[in-house]
Amino acid sequence: MSTASSVPDPDDPTAWLSLADLAEHTGEQPKKIRQLVREDRLVTVKRAGTEHVPAAFVADGRLLKGLGGVTTLLHDAGYNPDESLRWLFTENDVLGVSPVQAMAEGRPTEVKRVAQTLGF
Repeated sequence: MSTASSVPDPDDPTAWLSLADLAEHTGEQPKKIRQLVREDRLVTVKRAGTEHVPAAFVADGRLLKGLGGVTTLLHDAGYNPDESLRWLFTENDVLGVSPVQAMAEGRPTEVKRVAQTLGF
């Protein structure tokens, strides 16, 4: 998988953005993006030596609403980045779609509610 130069189809979980690309596409300062990573509010994976995020984390030029809170809950439940990504992109029986899709549909509160049950 390679770094995307523009935001690809948000339904394509195999597309990745570097943190620099993420800052460019969302209009956030790179410093703010790095802060989100440090605070476990953004799940990243190393690709070609740099940190990347799924392009599906971006909709309408912004990070998905509720993403930071959900990724914090996953981290607090003991999920590592790979497990977090797997959970975010796997269809959930309660939501009827993957958590990322539910957030893209404007249902971040439901996703957070489901994530709160993890690890208990």
